[in-house]
Amino acid sequence: MSFFLRGKGKKTEQNGIKRKKLPVQDEERGGKGKRRRQAKLDEEIESDEEIDSDEAVGAKNGVSSDEEDVETAQEVKLRKAKEYLAKLKEEEEQKEEVDDVTHDSISHRLQQDDLAQSGKLHKLVSDQYTCPDPASIRALRGHQLPVTCAVVSPDSKTAFSASKDGSIIKWCLQSDKKLHIIPGGRKGTEKTHLGHTGCVLCMAITSDGKFLATGDANKLIHIWDPASFRKIKTFTGHRQEVSGLAFRKNSHQLFSAGFDRLVKVWDLDEMTFVENLFGHEGSITAIDSLIRERAVTVGRDRLVFIFKVPEETAVKFVKHIHSDCVALINESNFITGGEENTLCLWSVMKKKPVFTFKNAHTGSVEGKTTSPMGENWITAVASLQFTDLIASAGSKDGFVRLWKCSSDFRTLTPLFAIPLPGFVNSLQFSPNGDFLVAAVGQEHRLGRWWRLKQAKNAVYVIPLPKKTPTAETLPG
Repeated sequence: MSFFLRGKGKKTEQNGIKRKKLPVQDEERGGKGKRRRQAKLDEEIESDEEIDSDEAVGAKNGVSSDEEDVETAQEVKLRKAKEYLAKLKEEEEQKEEVDDVTHDSISHRLQQDDLAQSGKLHKLVSDQYTCPDPASIRALRGHQLPVTCAVVSPDSKTAFSASKDGSIIKWCLQSDKKLHIIPGGRKGTEKTHLGHTGCVLCMAITSDGKFLATGDANKLIHIWDPASFRKIKTFTGHRQEVSGLAFRKNSHQLFSAGFDRLVKVWDLDEMTFVENLFGHEGSITAIDSLIRERAVTVGRDRLVFIFKVPEETAVKFVKHIHSDCVALINESNFITGGEENTLCLWSVMKKKPVFTFKNAHTGSVEGKTTSPMGENWITAVASLQFTDLIASAGSKDGFVRLWKCSSDFRTLTPLFAIPLPGFVNSLQFSPNGDFLVAAVGQEHRLGRWWRLKQAKNAVYVIPLPKKTPTAETLPG
């Protein structure tokens, strides 16, 4: 949180806050020969840990050294630690439905959280899943135009979707019924209409379910209360379409990306703009974030960036392909999909992909021929975070494919393909891993290059059944 203190009081002509241009670690800088550049592509990027100072913790909790009879920074840390342990104990009690909770279970949770924070947690779950029956896939229909994005609530009980018609719908995933609808408005009614008046291109929800953010082609970001669907705030500042939104996990820090080549940082606790992050040379198409105060982005400039906010630096990866989507697997690895029908697996320690799967959505599946090479590009990727399970969609390929990421994060292995006609514009796993939500339309979310009339504009809920244990695999 020292980052917010450093930026305080600096003003400029836009949004009242000075823009900061982050130094870029560029593998192509210097022009010292092909051999020197190639060697640098394989170099390791120095890792780092986030360390909050006592002063920053005190400032976050309203502690001032000039006030008497208040908590010190150390006392604030101790109180927060006790509250966190109490929360873990309560969650374990609810999970086990007993009054006595052993210290081992709490210790296990602490170890899991520590591994997640460091980016080292990696659960091997992909082999447990089997291909679902196509008849079990549910279609939630309510949008008039192509569905562009969808997210699942932290409790996996509700979903939210948005469309090119500007509408936003809240769904009950137990009954498949609409709980709330905010219709899209006509162009020119931005000042009077509650919701969006243009295509909604992206959305994100906080890990505690307190805030929902939606971004549109009219350069606006709306912040909603997911429970009541009351609009809390509208953010302006992007000069072109808002193409990506991501909340930092376990916080209310929001990252937004746009066609204006900017990444913006927002603080939803204060409902304020924080700063701009520079680096991209073209339109940014997707963004993602996890626990650390950083964001990974891809764009039409063939660049991949990791913005490290506390350090005020940005890491630029090797120019590769035009990418439309990105998803963090953990704090150290992520996956991208691009226009060349290629899936790329990355490590934050390397400046080029550690693994590339070409023609990922080409060929035949279960006797059915998919589109030939060159017809598809990867339009959506998703990961069941901190596990080895990956999902991707290939434009009008007609399938959602699931992949297994190896434990060393160096290969991707196809698991199975799920038939799903239409343009899959976004994918998201439910937090519990029981299902996958896909936003599908007759058109791509960013354009109208093709139109698939046979497809339906809908949100699809894809169950992910697990294999039945055999006698050999049962304990004892």
